[in-house]
Amino acid sequence: MRVLIESDSRAKSGPARSEIRAPENFAERLQTALTRSQNFLLREQKPEGYWVGELMVDSTLVSDTVAYHHWDGNVDKEWQRKAVNHIFSMQLPDGGWNIYHGGPSEVNATIKAYLALKLAGVPVTDARMLKAREVALHFGGVPRMNTFSKLYLALIGLFPWEHVPTIPCEVLLIGKWFHVNFWDMSNWSRGMIVPLAIINHFKPTRPVSVNLDELYPDGIHERDLALAPDPERISLRNFFLWLDRLHKLAEWFAEHSIHPFRQRALRKCEQWMLERFEGSDGLAAIFPAMLNSVIALKALGYKSDHPILQREERELKKLEHETADSVRIEPCFSPVWDTAIVTMCLRESGIPEDHPAVKKSAAWLMDKEIRFRGDWHHKNPVDVEPSGWVFEYANKWNPDVDDTAMVLLALRKVPTDNPQKRDECFKRGLKWMLTFQCKDGGWAAFDKDCTKNILEKVPFADHNAMLDPECADITARILELLGYEGWSLSHHQVKDALDYVKAQQESDGSWYGRWGVNYIYGTWQVLRGMRALNLNMQEEWLQRGRAWLESVQHEDGGWGERCNTYDDPVFKGQGPSTASQTAWAVMGLCAFDDPANPALKRGLEYLTQMQNADGSWTEHETTGTGFPKVFYLKYDIYRNAWPLLALATYKQISERAAAKKNGGTT
Repeated sequence: MRVLIESDSRAKSGPARSEIRAPENFAERLQTALTRSQNFLLREQKPEGYWVGELMVDSTLVSDTVAYHHWDGNVDKEWQRKAVNHIFSMQLPDGGWNIYHGGPSEVNATIKAYLALKLAGVPVTDARMLKAREVALHFGGVPRMNTFSKLYLALIGLFPWEHVPTIPCEVLLIGKWFHVNFWDMSNWSRGMIVPLAIINHFKPTRPVSVNLDELYPDGIHERDLALAPDPERISLRNFFLWLDRLHKLAEWFAEHSIHPFRQRALRKCEQWMLERFEGSDGLAAIFPAMLNSVIALKALGYKSDHPILQREERELKKLEHETADSVRIEPCFSPVWDTAIVTMCLRESGIPEDHPAVKKSAAWLMDKEIRFRGDWHHKNPVDVEPSGWVFEYANKWNPDVDDTAMVLLALRKVPTDNPQKRDECFKRGLKWMLTFQCKDGGWAAFDKDCTKNILEKVPFADHNAMLDPECADITARILELLGYEGWSLSHHQVKDALDYVKAQQESDGSWYGRWGVNYIYGTWQVLRGMRALNLNMQEEWLQRGRAWLESVQHEDGGWGERCNTYDDPVFKGQGPSTASQTAWAVMGLCAFDDPANPALKRGLEYLTQMQNADGSWTEHETTGTGFPKVFYLKYDIYRNAWPLLALATYKQISERAAAKKNGGTT
C-alpha cells in the first residue's frame, strides 16, 4: 500500500490559529480543542480503517539512492533532478547536512549528499558544493565516515575494499551454542548484514566517473583508510581488528575458490534472504535492508526481469514520495503503530466504542496479528502460541514487543462486533509479549536478552545498532497495560519490571527514552505506567520524576528536547517547544491526579493556543528515535495524536477530582 503526502507537507503550517475564536473558560477551551482534534483525526482515517503518517528523515536515503542508480547504471535524469532539489533543500547554512531537524552538520550525511550531487553533475565549483566540501574536510573527510558508508563507496570504486571491515557469510553458520552468534545481533542488524555479507563476497565494484579525492584532508594515505586501533594493546576492539585481518586472508582464499565453507555460507545467506522476502514488504520492510537486498540479488546474478528482483525493486520504490520537483524517501511505513495510537487516543477522548471508525480500525488491527513463528523464537524459544504485531503493513518474520504493547492498549478499549475474536486476539498477544521479559526485568523492542556488549566492538558495528537492549519506555508501557488489566504488584513479572524501572532512573529524576526524544519521552512513559499500576504517586522517586518535568518546562508553557541529548545529557529538556513533547509532559504530570497544578495547566494552554483551526498541530522538530546518535525520525502522526490523548487524560483526572469533591468515587 502506498501513501503519498502533499508535496508541501514539510512546510505546511496549517490553517492560521487566528481564525480560531477561543472560549474564555479554560474547560471550554480544552473541550473545543479536544473535539477539533477528534474531528481532524477521523477525517484522516484511510478507507480500509487504518491511519498512517509520513516518517520524515534526513537526506541520506535520497543520497544513497542516487549513488545506487549510478552503480546500477540506470539513471533516470528527471528523477535525479528531483533528488538534487531535495538534497539541496536540506543543506544547512554552513554548507553541511544534518541527521535531525535543528541539528548540526554531520560527516556521513554531508559526504553522502556531496557525492550524490557530484554524481548528478553539479559542478564542484558551485558555491554550495564548495561550502559542503569545507564542512566535510572540517570533520575529517572520507576517513571519518562509518563502515556502511564506506562500503557503499567501495561499490562505486571510491574506497578500497581492503579497508572496509569484512562481513563474512560464515556468520550464519555459527550455531547458537557459540557464545556470540548471528542471532545475538539485533533484528534490524540481521536484516542489513546478511545481504551485505553477500555483497562483501562478490565485491561488485562498478566504478563511476567521479572521485572524492578532494575530501581527504591530507591526501589519500593508508594510515587514514584503516580503522584506528585502541591505544591499549590488549582490548576487544584490537582483537576484532586482528580477526578482521584474518577474515581478509580468508576472503583471498574464497576469491580463489579454496575457502572450505564459503559456498555453503553463501547459499545459506541467499536462502535466508529469500525466505524473508515472503510475507514482507521487502527484506525486513526497512530501507537499508531492502536496498542492500537488491544489490545482493544483482551480485548473485539475478537478471533484471527476475520476478523476485522486480518485486524487491517495486517495494523499494513504494517508499518514495515524488512530486513535480522533488523526491523524498521514507525508511519504512508505520500503519500499525499509527493506527494503534490513534485508536487509543480516540477512545480515551470519548469517541464511543461503536463508532464506525473505531470498529473499522479494530478490525484492521486484528487482521494484522502475526500467527507465525518468526525469527524471535531463536532468542525466545518458549512454547507459546505465535502472535504479535509489526510496525509496517507486512513483515511476518519480525513481530515486535513495542508495537504489540501499543496494539493491545488500543484493543482493550474497543469491544467489537466480534468480542470473542477480540478477546482471543488480546489474550494471545498478551501471553506472547510477556514471554519476552529479559533477565533484569525489562523489555526490549524485538528480542529477548539481546545485550552481549562484545558485539559493539566488531569493526562493522559503528552504526550503533548491533544490540536491542531493554529500556524503561517499553517496559513502562507494558506495565501500563498490566495495570489497566488489574495485575497485582506482587506478581513476579510486575515486581521484576518495577525493580528494573527504578534502577533506570537518572539522578535528576528523569528516565532515558530509547524510542522517543528523549528524557521527556522516557519520563512520561514511566510516570503514566506507574499511575496505571495504582502506585502511590507520592513516593519520593516518582515525585522526583514530576519535579524534573516541571523543571524543564519552557516559558511558553510547552516542552521540547532535541536529539543532541543522546550525545550529551547536558541538553536534557532543551529545544523548541513541540506539540508532541508537550503532550508527553502533560500526561506525565497528569499521573499525579492534580488538575490544579499550574505547570500542567500552562502546558494545556500551550496546546490549545498552538492548535490550528482544522484541529491539527504544526511541528517541525524530530521527536522519534531510530538509532541514537545515528538515525532519527519525525513521525508526522505524533503532532496530532499525542495532544489529543493529553487533553483526554487531563479531562479524566479533572472529572475524577470533581467526583471525589462531590462525594463520588475515583
